[in-house]
Amino acid sequence: MRIEAYTQVQQLYNTKKTSKALKSQNISASDQIHISSIGKDFQTAKAAVDASSDIREDLVAPIKAAMQNGTYNVSGESFAEKLLQKYEEISSL
Repeated sequence: MRIEAYTQVQQLYNTKKTSKALKSQNISASDQIHISSIGKDFQTAKAAVDASSDIREDLVAPIKAAMQNGTYNVSGESFAEKLLQKYEEISSL
């Protein structure tokens, strides 16, 4: 048994712990944010999209009027063709 090793370990435990925390000297830190010009452009575009309507009335109004008048006519062949195209697109995924 080595006694000097024991005394070295004991010295480690007997040392007084020094406080590493420094006292602040009345320095106030504040968070800052800087938004780039691209970020500002994104915010502007997002605000414009949010302000716009989800429905394009210029396209919907004539169809709506034709439906109310009973003059709106859909070709069954055209509808079936588009339905099959969508089915093929979905099934290929």
